[in-house]
Amino acid sequence: MILAGDVGGTKVHLALYGFEQGELTHIRDEKFPAQEYNGLDVVAKKFLAESGNPEVTAACFGVPGPVRHGRLKLTNLPWVLDCAELSQELEIQHLFLINDLEANGYGIAELHADQIHVLSEGDSSAVGNRGLVSAGTGLGQAILVWNGKMHVPMASEGGHCDFAPRNEIEIELFRYLQRQMKGRVSFERVVSGIGLKNVYSFLRDDKGMDEPAWLKERMQKEDPNAVIGELGEDGSNELCAKSLDIFVSSYGAEAGNLALKVLSVGGLYLGGGIAPKILNKMKDGTFMKAFTDKGRLSDLLVHMPVRIILESRAALMGAAAYAEARAAELSGRSVRAASVQFS
Repeated sequence: MILAGDVGGTKVHLALYGFEQGELTHIRDEKFPAQEYNGLDVVAKKFLAESGNPEVTAACFGVPGPVRHGRLKLTNLPWVLDCAELSQELEIQHLFLINDLEANGYGIAELHADQIHVLSEGDSSAVGNRGLVSAGTGLGQAILVWNGKMHVPMASEGGHCDFAPRNEIEIELFRYLQRQMKGRVSFERVVSGIGLKNVYSFLRDDKGMDEPAWLKERMQKEDPNAVIGELGEDGSNELCAKSLDIFVSSYGAEAGNLALKVLSVGGLYLGGGIAPKILNKMKDGTFMKAFTDKGRLSDLLVHMPVRIILESRAALMGAAAYAEARAAELSGRSVRAASVQFS
């Protein structure tokens, strides 16, 4: 059995996977509020105990940030994660830490057609590099390098690159955020859960768009991003609709930037939790217009497939696949291959 994890600043999502006929099979998963625990080992031990302490042959955790020499200090939690220490604590011989977007990238190969929405067909026969952009709590990016046989995910911190405004309203947004941040503005400050609230605040506070009392109350009592998404998609509130429009357009522009940088003729994938929740807005042309608006190279992007990952467990699936593959390399025995029965 494989233990997979997706570690975030607010929650830890753990899952157990097996294999049947060479395909991942989901056994059990659970989410834990990260702030309530002293470390990942404590969370994993609780999860495994609740699962009946199964025999785990390998484990992999997708983590937010660059992993160096099997070690990572989390930004939003007072945790230091170390492969060797976790392996010893959990008594799992083959245990790995990889970047969360890298895990998401490995998960793409495990997805079925109903777990992906095709935003733009492009040239689906083209083979080459892929790009992955995930707007969620933050803005994650990864490169899936085509090596002639398969796509190999490579971690990136591209979401922290400088925000590049493209028109007057975005220039004003940039200046507003520059004042708020007291300096540098990254793309994550616009294209993320934090970013959507920033855009909303800019339009309300700097541009003077009306926030009626009932909307202010909802923003205080409910998830602000969910409120903006709901009212922005159905067009029932101008402030939310404009916020969502700027957000999605900026998302498309930055996705197009990554597509150019890695020459993602094999497709551009959108991960993270936001895109599936505002799917109607993602489909209305705003995203693709910004994605393809690249001057002399626009035609190149028109022919790139763009796909939205609908499966919320994609990163867990990727972590599980990575754990099995690396454990097989080290042990000489593949659980995935052993699950295939030939008739």
